Amino acid sequence: MASIPKYYEGKNVLITGGTGFMGKVLLEKLLRSCPKVKAVYVLLFDRLREEQPDFKEKIIAVSSDLTQLELDLSKEDQEKLADCIQIVFHCAATVRFNESLKDAVQLNVLATQKLLALAHRMKHLEIFLHVSTAYANCNRKLIEEVVYPPPVDHKKLIDALEWMDDKLINEITPKLIGERPNTYTYTKALAEHVVQQECGNLNVVIIRPSIVGASWKEPFPGWIDNFNGPSGIFIAAGKGILRTMRASNNAVADLVPVDVVVNHTLAAAWYSGVHRPRNVLVYNCTTGGVNPFHWGEVEYHVISTFKRNPLEQAFRRPNVNLTSNHLIYQYWIAVSHKAPAFLYDLYLRITGRTPRMMKTITRLHKALMLLEYFTSHSWVWSTDNTTMLMSQLSPEDKKVFNFDVRQLHWAEYMENYCMGTKKYVLNEELSGLPAARKHLNKLRNIRYAFNTILVVMIWRVFIARSQMARNIWYFVVSLCYKFLSYFRASSTMRY
Repeated sequence: MASIPKYYEGKNVLITGGTGFMGKVLLEKLLRSCPKVKAVYVLLFDRLREEQPDFKEKIIAVSSDLTQLELDLSKEDQEKLADCIQIVFHCAATVRFNESLKDAVQLNVLATQKLLALAHRMKHLEIFLHVSTAYANCNRKLIEEVVYPPPVDHKKLIDALEWMDDKLINEITPKLIGERPNTYTYTKALAEHVVQQECGNLNVVIIRPSIVGASWKEPFPGWIDNFNGPSGIFIAAGKGILRTMRASNNAVADLVPVDVVVNHTLAAAWYSGVHRPRNVLVYNCTTGGVNPFHWGEVEYHVISTFKRNPLEQAFRRPNVNLTSNHLIYQYWIAVSHKAPAFLYDLYLRITGRTPRMMKTITRLHKALMLLEYFTSHSWVWSTDNTTMLMSQLSPEDKKVFNFDVRQLHWAEYMENYCMGTKKYVLNEELSGLPAARKHLNKLRNIRYAFNTILVVMIWRVFIARSQMARNIWYFVVSLCYKFLSYFRASSTMRY
């Protein structure tokens, strides 16, 4: 059986969403690890330039708009793609959780439908790979590697959205999406059904990644280029802006590195291209089933990494409290988010600067609300097809296109992830670490001074004026002293 690079040799590949996070890594990996690919119809990394200096000759940009009729492709481009494309990777989608239903259907469902129509015209097409999400069927506890019945007939929905105004659409959206948390997961489920129903005799694969995070190894450990998903939350925690979050410590944080998803994608296309299975193969590209990692562990590693390697100009020392209790969460929101933001904005106003922290906190809270569903629940994904695919790879392909997440060491990955946000998203150099650590120590001293002043004020206002309060205070202090003396004596006796 041909190796993965051998399979892609001489092939013309079409990638939608090639400038997106996953698309960039897919394009880079394809050109670097499958150097004899003929052309890719669609920035790039220095490593690619070094190892494959002629990569530019293989990239052909095609002007298109997936929301328009016939993808807004010229007749000439349509004919060209129909004549030469052999592999399609459909990565383009809106990943915004709060996208309006109409726009989400346009970008995630109709665009997929239009691309399938074009694929049917491709004379030499060998594989059509659709990138979905592991959360497309998040209304189920157990998610198997199958396409489930759609939540609604997509044709009827598309027809209805054409005559409804935006106000009516917004009113009916919660009823339509039902148990799903947002329009993203809802429309990705519809898109899967569209692929299954309209693929005809096309050789189709569906990949379902969970929460796609920074790279594990390629092109560089910890590479990330955006604030989306957990990355923005990690940065907010590192800056000391995020202090509390609605989440379950024991819920599985199903993070999956972007290079794992890309390797899985390339291998899945290779397998179906070689074997041409009769049915649509679905792969759950997740980590929770074989290498679980929990949100409580995520919080620990993020905070410990940013305490050792702080972000520049942090607002406060990193410290996050996770809670699943609504009342406790609201209390911490008021005490650790809104109150400090208000005081800081007041300080900015007094010093003649523009207040900004309350706006930042408001945006953060909106982002946290969108993520609450995923940080508070756990799912079970079957991965039989993924296990089968892994067993089909040659020893060399297993090294080059590694997607075995059992080998993933979470502590190391999380440290690289956090440092990646610092280096690649915030553009902070490691040479600035001494100054950042000094700033963090300064914030610690300010906190100690503030707490000391607060204790003194409480003493002066409440305790010093009441004999009963003083008696209680002295009792607590003496109890603490006896407690410490007991442990000191016990330690001395041991030695």
